[in-house]
Order: sequence, then structure tokens, then C-alpha cells
Amino acid sequence: MSSEIADTIAAAVTGIPGVASLHAGMFGEVGTYLPGRRVVGVRVTKSSTDIHVCIFADAAVRDTALRIRQAVSGLVTGPVNVTVEDVVGRAHDA
Repeated sequence: MSSEIADTIAAAVTGIPGVASLHAGMFGEVGTYLPGRRVVGVRVTKSSTDIHVCIFADAAVRDTALRIRQAVSGLVTGPVNVTVEDVVGRAHDA
């Protein structure tokens, strides 16, 4: 897998309204290792793609997951699995 696809997926996902950030998974296991760095929350294999995210509390979970799946499915082959790891408030809510 090229490093560009992991970066492209990360940029596409974080640009979706409602997505607060990518998430590395409960044990930090979800990521793509590249030379000298890691793209957390994105794991692309030959058979599927896993995306783990935090979303904002005011975002509709199913709609946001669908938008993520639609954005990424055009970039990869195979199913796109979306996991919402956390729900967070917006910065102005703190």
C-alpha cells in the first residue's frame, strides 16, 4: 500500500462534518505504519479497510458513518468498516 492512500483517507475522513478526529483504537492497534510515522485510525489491508473515529456529540452517528464509508469506498477495494470509538463535545462546550 502506498503512503498516499493512508494520508488521502485520513484527510477525507477528518474533513467530514461531525468527525472530531481519527482514533487509534482501544489499545492503539489501528493505524498504518509508514517510514518514520504512523497514520492512526486508518488500517488498509487487501481485503478491507478499517476506519476508527471520534465524532462530535451533536453529529448523527449513522449518518456520519455512512458519509465516511461513502468517502473512503471510492478510494479502496473491499468493504469499509467504520468504528465510532468515542463521542466528544465541541471545544466551545468545555
